[in-house]
Amino acid sequence: MNTNTKEQTYANWPLDYGDPNWFLHDRFGLFIHFGLYAAGARHEWFMTHEKIHPDVYNRYFEHFEPDLLDARVWARAAKNAGMKYVVITTKHHEGFALWDTKLSDYKVTNTPIKRDLLQEILAAFREEGLKIGLYHSLIDWHHPEFPIDGLHPQRDKQDNTGRNMNKYVDFLHGQVTELLTEYGQIDYLWFDFSYPHRDWEWSKGKGATDWKAAELEKLVLDLQPNILLNDRLDLNRGVITPEQYQPNEPVKKNGLPVIWEACQTMNGTWGYHRDNLDWKSTEMLLKMLIDTISKGGNLLMNVGPNGRGEFDQRSLDRLHGIGEWMRLHARSIYGTTHSEYQVPADCRYTQKGNRLYLHIYSWPFRHVHLKGLAGKVKYAQLLHDASEVYFRVFDPEEIITSTETKIDSRSIVLDLPVQKPNVIVPVVELFLED
Repeated sequence: MNTNTKEQTYANWPLDYGDPNWFLHDRFGLFIHFGLYAAGARHEWFMTHEKIHPDVYNRYFEHFEPDLLDARVWARAAKNAGMKYVVITTKHHEGFALWDTKLSDYKVTNTPIKRDLLQEILAAFREEGLKIGLYHSLIDWHHPEFPIDGLHPQRDKQDNTGRNMNKYVDFLHGQVTELLTEYGQIDYLWFDFSYPHRDWEWSKGKGATDWKAAELEKLVLDLQPNILLNDRLDLNRGVITPEQYQPNEPVKKNGLPVIWEACQTMNGTWGYHRDNLDWKSTEMLLKMLIDTISKGGNLLMNVGPNGRGEFDQRSLDRLHGIGEWMRLHARSIYGTTHSEYQVPADCRYTQKGNRLYLHIYSWPFRHVHLKGLAGKVKYAQLLHDASEVYFRVFDPEEIITSTETKIDSRSIVLDLPVQKPNVIVPVVELFLED
C-alpha cells in the first residue's frame, strides 16, 4: 500500500484508492440503517444494550416483514432532497444480512418477506442516478465464531471456548466478496468499526490485526479498483468519518487536507426508534450540511426506516424541507469546499473557483462586512432569486458619521434588505475577479 503523502493531495488517500472526485463534488449522501432492529424499534444497538442472546433476538428474524417497502420511494425522497449518493447497511452488528448471502441462513430471504431487499434498493437508487455505498459491519454478535468481548451481548459469560476468530474472518471476507461481485459497481464501502483501544481486562477490543484488514483492503481493491473506502478498518487511511460530531475547523493531517465525512442522525439513533423524540429541526440539519461543506467535508445524513419498510413522516418532512432549499441553492453546495476568506460571525463560506457563497445563519439589519474582499468582487446577488445585492468599498479615511466607526478598507459592506428572504438560510453569491 502506497501511503507516501508527499505525492498525495489528501493525507488520508493512498494513490491506489479510487478517484474521490465524484465524492468531493457531490458532498451530500443518505445513510440508511435497516435491519432486524427496525422491528425492535428501540435503537440499533439494543441487542447488546439489553444483553439479548441470539436465540432470543431471533424473534425479530422470525417476524421481519417490511411489506410496505418501496425502494423507489426511498430513492426519490433522497434525490429530491439533493442527495447524490446512498450508503445502505448490508449487515449491522446484529449479524443479519439484508441480501441473499450463500454463507449464512441468517438472511433476509429466510424471513417472512422472502426477498433480496438489497438488490431492490440498489436498483432503485441507481435508477435515480445516485452513487452506491454499502455499510458493512466488521462485528457480528450472531456468528458463533465471533469472540465475546466487552461489547458483546453475551459479555457476562466471559467465555470464548470453541470460538475461532480466524473462521469468523474467513466468513467476513467471504461476505464482502459476495457483495462486491454479485451487486454491480459499488462506489463506496463503509466498514464499521474497529476498537482496539478498548480494554475490559478479561477481553480487548478488535482492530486491523483481528480483521486481517490489510488483506481485506486488498481484496476489496482487487474486486472493485475504483471503490472508495472509509477509515474504520484501523489502517489509518480512507475517508475519515466523525460520527454525531462536527469538527470546528477544516480537518488536516501532517499539513495536508483530508477527505472526511460527517455522519449524522435526524434524532440521535441510526435505526428506527419509535419513542425517540429528539428530532433535529430541518433548519439545524441544513445548517449541519452547510457547516460541514464550509470545512471541506461531506455530510452523510441518516434515515432509519420502520419495521414495515417506510420512512417515518418526520424524516420525509425534513428531507422535503432540505430539498426545497437545495432546489434554489444547490450550486452553493455541489463542487464547493472550504474558503480561506475570513467569514463574518453567524455565517459560513463555501467556494468553487471564483464563486464565493456567503450562507447567512442569523439575518442582520441591513449590513454585513466581508473582510479581505475589497477590490475582489465583481458582482453580488441573493442566490435564491438572483436579485442584485449592492455592496460598497470604503476609502481608508472615510467615516460613517452616524456611528463614528471606521470601515476596514480591506472590507466590502453588503447592503441587504431589512426583511429576511423566505428561505431557511439565505445565500449571497459573490462573483470574484479572475
